[in-house]
Amino acid sequence: MKLKVAIIAPPYPLEEAPAPPLGICYAAAAFERAGCEVQIFDYVVRGYTDARLRAQIEAFTPDIVGTNSVTLNFPQAAEILSKAKDMAPNAITMMGGPHVSFYVPETLARYPKIDIIAIGEGEAAIEDFVPKAKDRAAWETVAGIAFRKDGQVHYTPKRELIADLDTLPMPSRHLLPLTRYKALGFPVSIITSRGCPNQCIFCLGRRMVGHKVRYRSIQKVADEIAHLISMGFTRINVADDLFTASRPRVRELCQEIKRRKLEFGWSAFSRVNTVDEDIFRLMRETGCDCISFGIESGNAEMLKRIKKGITREQVLNAVAICKRVGMKAHASFIVGLPGETLETLEETDKFAVSLDILHGYHFLAPFPGTTIYENLKDYDLEILTDDWTQFDANRPVVRTSKVSPQDMLDFVGRYDAECNRLWAELEEGYVNGTNSPEDNMRIEGSRRLGLVFSILEHDMLERHGAMNGAGSLEEAEKILAGRIAGETGKDLSLVVKVVEDFVRRGFLQLEKGPGGAVWQWTPNPDNALYQAP
Repeated sequence: MKLKVAIIAPPYPLEEAPAPPLGICYAAAAFERAGCEVQIFDYVVRGYTDARLRAQIEAFTPDIVGTNSVTLNFPQAAEILSKAKDMAPNAITMMGGPHVSFYVPETLARYPKIDIIAIGEGEAAIEDFVPKAKDRAAWETVAGIAFRKDGQVHYTPKRELIADLDTLPMPSRHLLPLTRYKALGFPVSIITSRGCPNQCIFCLGRRMVGHKVRYRSIQKVADEIAHLISMGFTRINVADDLFTASRPRVRELCQEIKRRKLEFGWSAFSRVNTVDEDIFRLMRETGCDCISFGIESGNAEMLKRIKKGITREQVLNAVAICKRVGMKAHASFIVGLPGETLETLEETDKFAVSLDILHGYHFLAPFPGTTIYENLKDYDLEILTDDWTQFDANRPVVRTSKVSPQDMLDFVGRYDAECNRLWAELEEGYVNGTNSPEDNMRIEGSRRLGLVFSILEHDMLERHGAMNGAGSLEEAEKILAGRIAGETGKDLSLVVKVVEDFVRRGFLQLEKGPGGAVWQWTPNPDNALYQAP
């Protein structure tokens, strides 16, 4: 009999622009390939309640319940997994992801209802574990996991990284509520490689997926892109730690995209010391319209201290290339790095403004497993809390000898105040009719996104979808919009536009039956399950 596996996609702030969870889908695919029956309990685009978890557990009766997390949603993910154990005491509970991979003893001590931690890349460990799941003595033979044995944390031998990424199954996105993610409107993520050759002391990439970059074949990547387009996704984010690690390979992928005439918008992460104009121009020609650079600081000495491996001159050159080829650049800076002073913050601010591109600030969050966290005594830095819910990079959790949390808040507050002032001007221009069409689109997009957040987070379609008295489709749309506007307080005309757009794009459908009609999210397309060409 097949093992039943429930994988929990834990709640994640919608404000953080979540894509369909790629790690969850890779884990689900590994379980499916090992012969399991798998369901994903998605609480990213659907509200979590204990009652909903219990209902899903009782309906499915899983043998294994698993989840993963990053640091900021680790506590909630671990609590939900513990509750699942209460609801299904005989199920094996597993957790993976970057946080627990470097926080094993603490996790197993604090959460006694979690049975197993998968360390690092989990797909191969999953496939090895499944046939041995019911034989606890055999867990010893599964490399890359940790569990309790005789009251102690027991580590099995380290598992080597997956050498050939083409051996990975395609992510099981068909198990997600894909229509909800499409309605949310953020890009769907893919990876073309794993591994990061850089040594930034605040990052987990190198330790989690290795310092040597491993690549998927161009054919496999292009096949996945074509499949996502066929499912109706129009934007893709390449989530590699460093997409431009190999310029010849980027060129080859872009040429394959051109050859297949794949049309989609896309974005990627890059480093300013790995780009040239020819590559960016080719990327732009194939639909890449945005590149994100982690610059972190405008102070040259700070860049050396954090082992960023870039210079200010390289930043200026990369940004200039983006402008020449017509590609938007986004720069990310970190506040509160080791040795930060008021002077280094001001230098960073001046440098960021001089770039004349979209940029943003995040507060340093020293995650378990990073060089900063593990060698804290070597740096001018103090971590102020171990409340992982605070590690969202949106608030200070550290201090240096020269910069306090309040100093950091004041610095970012000035940036936020300027952003808010500019946004208020756009809002006023929207009302007065003096904005450009592009600025009006930004305002309407922001308002729309806030409304969609509410619809998804609070399950409004499920609660307001019954249309017992509705006649035509148009009437049913207006009734649904009126109910949503009544609960959210949003402008009715905006809600009507969103509902009509959802129907037009096939996200919502009105199911009619003998007792009336009900609005439902459209099921996944028939081709959501990937079939290799």
